[in-house]
Amino acid sequence: MHSAAFPTLSGTTDVYLIVGYPVAQVQAPALFNAVFARAGLNAVMVPVEIAPLHLLAFVKSAFLAPNVRGLCATIPHKSALADAMHRSSPSAHMAGAVNAVRRHADGHLEGELFDGQGLRAALDYFGMAYSGRRVLVLGAGGAAAAIATELASAAPHAAAQVCLYDPAPGKALALARRIAAATPAPVAAVTTNDPAGFDLVINASPLGLHPDDALPCDVQRMEPHAAVMDIVMKHQPSRWVRAARARGLQAQPGFEMLIQQTVPYLEFFGLHQAAQLVRDDATFLREQIYPHTLRSEIRGREPHRLIPALL
Repeated sequence: MHSAAFPTLSGTTDVYLIVGYPVAQVQAPALFNAVFARAGLNAVMVPVEIAPLHLLAFVKSAFLAPNVRGLCATIPHKSALADAMHRSSPSAHMAGAVNAVRRHADGHLEGELFDGQGLRAALDYFGMAYSGRRVLVLGAGGAAAAIATELASAAPHAAAQVCLYDPAPGKALALARRIAAATPAPVAAVTTNDPAGFDLVINASPLGLHPDDALPCDVQRMEPHAAVMDIVMKHQPSRWVRAARARGLQAQPGFEMLIQQTVPYLEFFGLHQAAQLVRDDATFLREQIYPHTLRSEIRGREPHRLIPALL
């Protein structure tokens, strides 16, 4: 993988944080620091590993520093972080999670959630159909909430049905009921991770962060036309992705989901020129985070397939 030129830090450097527990798997710093360097911005993104017990105290304290310009969140903090917001977007409120935070002049923190938009744009990028299809989302955390909300509310291209599975008792059911009350497509919880009967299966669970994790579901039970998206970005292509590809199924890791979110993240943080730079050509970001084993799959310049300006 290519390494971006690291910025020269100074007392005038703008700082962006990404919080998670763990953070060893995060790819956002590589992407954002590459963008900052290419755009000539005096800014840096730094990963911070913070346990759930200390999350809200840390976030509130971090934004007391005026040079902390924004914050991103990854597993498992997206849902808990929503509790620290003074206001959040309708999609973040519906999903009950945020993965981006900015501070306003009055000190209020605003949250936004881009996982769903990024996932849907990644599906479009790869030509993986979801409109009118049955979708199984594995997991019921913040990312799963965003994805289910997006695919169920994307009228007139919404999924025919979105089903959620999570092994934690009642977690998927509570999330499904909340989303179903506000979206046109049916959203339901299922009691098994059996992928039979689904057209698209998305792993939005932590399974895959560790090499010895169980597979999210049984690939042999998938329909012969099914497509697979694994949003975990560590150890990719994962055993699950490889097994699905071995069956001849279209299966993709989650790198493109993050690439597709970069533009709205930058817009949200007010970095409009940097957002346009990525919108024009995101190839350099793919070269930054795609592992060697997937480098041959990087496409050329396709700006029309990136998320347009949203804010």
